[in-house]
Amino acid sequence: MAQPLNAIAMAQLFLEARSTHDFSERPVTEDTVRRLYELVSLGPTAFNAQPARYVFLRSRAQRERLAPALSSSNRDKTVAAPVTVLVAYERRFHQHLPTVFPAYDARALFESTPALAQQTAERNAALQAGYLILAARSLGLAAGPMSGFDAAQVEQLFFAEQDAQPILIVNLGYARGAATTVRGPRLAFDQVARIL
Repeated sequence: MAQPLNAIAMAQLFLEARSTHDFSERPVTEDTVRRLYELVSLGPTAFNAQPARYVFLRSRAQRERLAPALSSSNRDKTVAAPVTVLVAYERRFHQHLPTVFPAYDARALFESTPALAQQTAERNAALQAGYLILAARSLGLAAGPMSGFDAAQVEQLFFAEQDAQPILIVNLGYARGAATTVRGPRLAFDQVARIL
């Protein structure tokens, strides 16, 4: 039976975690990247569709190639990061449903309803991007998610063959020292939520 996480795990995942843009020189190994994906892949998505697609840029040359597609405030920190993950959703994710969701042929539903396919892909890839941040933190990595980029340019550079729409970029690495940034204010429960 599942138990609440202990205080150390809660601190690492949520309470002490911050968006990070200053990483140490410690490299993120390919094994760590693969373990990260293994964890992300376990998160639930509608129809088990897993529409997110990832490109992990471990080489500085590839991050420099990406830099012109980023907003000016995101360029230097991305080039300096040990790894940058480009997260996108595959537009034709439903072609994989017979394999990942064999319960029945849901592929036809999305092929006949393009608006539903796009909505499902966007929502579930965004969910997977959230899993990626938490999975990274669970492995001791720090994450710096960014939305300031030219999606069409990123798609052309890195996803053209996959027909995938970029939705988020996340820099990853090991934080340089303890988090020193003050967390921004959070809205109170009563401002954003109701219990009915």
